[in-house]
Amino acid sequence: MTKKTAHARRFTLVSLGLGSLAILSAGLVPCVVSAQEDRPNGTSFVDNFDRIDSSRWYISDGWNNGPHQNCTWSKKQVSREDGMLQLQFTQGKTGERDYACGEIQTTKRFGYGTYEARYRTASGPGLNSAFFTYIGPTDKRPHDEIDFEVLGKNAGQVQVNQYISAKGGNEKLVPVPGGADQGFNDYAFVWEKDRLRYYVNGQLVQDVTDPSKIPTHAQKIFFSLWGTDTLSGWMGKFAYGGSPATMQIKRVAFTAEGDKCQFPESIACKLN
Repeated sequence: MTKKTAHARRFTLVSLGLGSLAILSAGLVPCVVSAQEDRPNGTSFVDNFDRIDSSRWYISDGWNNGPHQNCTWSKKQVSREDGMLQLQFTQGKTGERDYACGEIQTTKRFGYGTYEARYRTASGPGLNSAFFTYIGPTDKRPHDEIDFEVLGKNAGQVQVNQYISAKGGNEKLVPVPGGADQGFNDYAFVWEKDRLRYYVNGQLVQDVTDPSKIPTHAQKIFFSLWGTDTLSGWMGKFAYGGSPATMQIKRVAFTAEGDKCQFPESIACKLN
């Protein structure tokens, strides 16, 4: 399985699992879009994770995304500690896998605007610490996605990428000075109809202006930490370090296009 195929299948299966649970928990995470279709139903927000707000966040639990993923999503690996959201990857039989990992996603979909997060990634080859947006078939929409992914084989860089109707191939690796796993860094993208810009610590690192490479469908916001035994060429050869690996998120924000910036460090303040 190529990296691209695995990536697309990964999120398709996330949606399938989520949709199945939504049927059992009516209204928790709707799996049928309204007549408005691509109109976002989420508004501007800043979340410093004083608590995990269940009206905003859904915690993935009880499934994996396919044979390339060596862990099962577990709500036990999502917590709030020391004023931060923490996602963990740890050893322990969970579902069909020998490891457990954490993922959180918004219950609503968001459109054009500024997406920002401040976090420290996990350490370890074979791990993926990701901040991204996604929508797909279970929501009866094409697979659109915008990514920041730090691959454990080299935490000194972050991969940016986007998918449009399940077509990727827009990867770019950019440096994270000092290492993404050694301290907190700011990651942001500004998504507009005709432009998509990626920022690391306030610096523009990728500027996309080709309309065919810019997603068009409102998406959910995700944070995830997962591992692989098979995608070693992309993520590194997996080796468990003997203790849990942790991704820590201090803040996430979405500022809708046209809204005022919401905190002094926001990219939206600098651009408006």
